[in-house]
Amino acid sequence: MEYYEILDYLYNKLPVFHRIGPAAYKANLNNTLKINEFLNHPEKQFKSIHIAGTNGKGSTAHILSSILQEKGLKTGLCTSPHLKDFRERIKINGKMIPEKYLKDFFNETNIKFIETINPSFFELTTGITFKYFADQKVDIAVVETGMGGRLDSTNTVNPLVSIITNIGLDHSDLLGDTLEKIAFEKAGIIKPNIPVIIGQKQDLIKKVFDLKAKENNASIFYADDNYSIDYIKNHDNYYYYDVYNKNNKIFQIESPLGGSYQNHNIITALQCCELLNNKYDYKISNNHIINGLKNVIDNTGFRGRWTILSKKPLIVCDTGHNKEALEIIIENINSCEYDKLHFIVGFMNDKKIDDILSMLPKDAAYYFTKANVPRSLDANILKEKAKKFGLKGMVFNQVNQAFDKAKELSTKDDMIFIGGSTFVVAEVLTMPE
Repeated sequence: MEYYEILDYLYNKLPVFHRIGPAAYKANLNNTLKINEFLNHPEKQFKSIHIAGTNGKGSTAHILSSILQEKGLKTGLCTSPHLKDFRERIKINGKMIPEKYLKDFFNETNIKFIETINPSFFELTTGITFKYFADQKVDIAVVETGMGGRLDSTNTVNPLVSIITNIGLDHSDLLGDTLEKIAFEKAGIIKPNIPVIIGQKQDLIKKVFDLKAKENNASIFYADDNYSIDYIKNHDNYYYYDVYNKNNKIFQIESPLGGSYQNHNIITALQCCELLNNKYDYKISNNHIINGLKNVIDNTGFRGRWTILSKKPLIVCDTGHNKEALEIIIENINSCEYDKLHFIVGFMNDKKIDDILSMLPKDAAYYFTKANVPRSLDANILKEKAKKFGLKGMVFNQVNQAFDKAKELSTKDDMIFIGGSTFVVAEVLTMPE
């Protein structure tokens, strides 16, 4: 198979969540276990850090990967979804899996046997990821779950540390309709005698994690009990944070990662580094952490979280797509200086968006649009839903049309924000510069 044939196979022959939604979700690990066995159990052949959570797990994964790279470790990074290129999901030291490796995998693997398993896109992708990390003999891999935890295809690794960033009401049709039910699913990554870090203490669900950790004899650490961060300022696309432990200021961090939500992600990464040092003697220094944060985009290629595309006008995109993420994004928007806000927005059709629409700025000019994936909510329907909440704007059937019109109508002192869906942001980032 050629590379384009492989992509066609992955996207069109296998059930893909971002295309067809819940029908692609497999509520068990049966296929994953069969794939692992067929591939000679690659998940057992490398050390890992396993990260689940509603928001922040992607940022935390990239931060940790960058720090571990600064330490000099050959570091695998498994994330989803991708923005531009399928291979973004599978990286070692910031470099995407080669097309040649994928071609060799599909040409040398008994695909007919795999097809008897009838895997989803994510199940097979996870198998490929783990085999690549094993074949390349990574020192450690940072593995982000897809959607859940307990039944997620990544949940066959036996990590050094498990991390749960936070819990919000997202994918509630599959994971549960309360925070407690979703927390139970995410807590499924907690394993016997493996320490777990909770990135953000939430009183309503703390008991879920405490009980699961106790059942598994797993030490549990709440990052915000031990670390705190003050946001200082931003300058030339870099942001500055003062970092404190329980006693005093440790150091100042300079990073291209902006947005107040990064506070929780940074301290979660710090707690993980402390644990790797104390339990496994990794000898991660403050300089490794400082340089990891400063060089996170260069080291990992991370984009899509409060990514600044232009300063005049200020153009920002962010993939946050649920109520909790959008709340913080709006806080960040409100902290910016601008004359007029232009808001390019689109959602998936299986999202409960009334709560999100109710909190969006009423005085913005809206550009309602849809990403080019089947699950996208029709832009005309979005406009009608938004009208109930006093949001007014124009409809565009393509993201690039919405972006072009927003740039045309904005002045250098305005702000353009693009978000609502990962796939809307992805289309902006794939446009020719």
